[in-house]
Amino acid sequence: MSEIGVKSIEELYADIPEKYFLKRSLNLPNALSEFEVKKHIEALLSKNKTCADMPIFLGAGCWPHYVPAVVKEIVQRSEFLTSYTPYQAEISQGMLQALFEYQSMICELTAMEVANCSMYDWASALGEAVRMASRVTKRNEVLIPKIIHPERKATLQVYAEPAEINVKEVAYNRETGQLSLKDLEGKISEKTAAVYIENPSYLGFIETQAEEIGEIAHAHGALFIVGVDPTSLGILKPPGEYGADIVIGEAQPLGNPMNFGGPLLGIFACRDDQNMVRQMPGRIIGLTTTVDGGKQGFCMALQTREQHIRREKATSNICSNEALCAVASTVYMALLGSKGLRELGETIMYKANYAMHLLSKIDGVKAPVFKSPHFKEFTVNFDGAGLKVVNIHEALLQRGIHGGKDVSKEFPELGETALYCVTEIHSKREIELLAKTLEEIVAER
Repeated sequence: MSEIGVKSIEELYADIPEKYFLKRSLNLPNALSEFEVKKHIEALLSKNKTCADMPIFLGAGCWPHYVPAVVKEIVQRSEFLTSYTPYQAEISQGMLQALFEYQSMICELTAMEVANCSMYDWASALGEAVRMASRVTKRNEVLIPKIIHPERKATLQVYAEPAEINVKEVAYNRETGQLSLKDLEGKISEKTAAVYIENPSYLGFIETQAEEIGEIAHAHGALFIVGVDPTSLGILKPPGEYGADIVIGEAQPLGNPMNFGGPLLGIFACRDDQNMVRQMPGRIIGLTTTVDGGKQGFCMALQTREQHIRREKATSNICSNEALCAVASTVYMALLGSKGLRELGETIMYKANYAMHLLSKIDGVKAPVFKSPHFKEFTVNFDGAGLKVVNIHEALLQRGIHGGKDVSKEFPELGETALYCVTEIHSKREIELLAKTLEEIVAER
């Protein structure tokens, strides 16, 4: 205190008005021993239920997938854990190489040419992609599908508003869920910086018109942005092969567990266009050689952040980079390889379609709502059963099953509809248990 020139702790808070100070002692319990604290915390935690305690069919942006033990083992090594932000390249070669491998694998998976070493999540990647498209095209409008994750849409609007970018929705076909090409043609203009789609969509169906949508965007001078679930790319054509200029998505399914909604891991990749790469947010790790003997070396090739250049020139303010999550995804993808990712995608799609088949047999239940191919998520409508989704969900919880997400308020035109998720972790027995339990609930109405 003498060093900084204050005589008491209270002086440090002199700028806080007196009326905001607490005039009494805090009502705190007596101190506990370490053992007593441990028992108390365990008692609180025992009230929670996780996906290990019951079958869970909830996805909608954060999905239940199996994370191999070796992934957790590697990311917990101190070499990675303590150098998650590799500012000093000379002492972070291992981390830089892992991130370089991550970028390379994301490029291979998406069929794009350049990838950064991650964003915060899918939503922030979308916001950055739209702002990037606006900078590249010098336009101030973006077209998005009406069927989009509401939280991603809200995040996009937060990013778009200060950049004076207008966000417009494109209608969908009520029977198939597919984007309305007629509405897209009617809304796209010389002001449109980008057209964005999600494939698979938020409601689980695969956008079968993706190539046509990209052609419409390019015909009007706009960029084509595609959001993906990377677990689908083992079996679906990658966006780079149907004209995508920017690919974003959520890499949480690639080796990152569900953990109270985060941390997540945003994918961001684009074409190898100098104007686009220079406008890409985040960091790009490069491979080079040393001047003394040509040894292999890794470095941060681009990092156009406000910490490194003039604030007004920065393309992103992403700070605590999701590097450790990217390392987890790198390990996961390396473990599975291309064959393993294909088998993963096939397994998920098979199980999800088996679930839809069983649920569609229940009287008064429609699964899925849309007549389109689906990947791992699908909509289930209960209008025919005369039941509300919230009541269905409560009844499932009482029977030890966690159902899907209620989307009836997000898309009221779909009626009493829930979004269900099935991945590789769901056994045949669990899927059949869900169908049997739902049938019993409907029968009791």
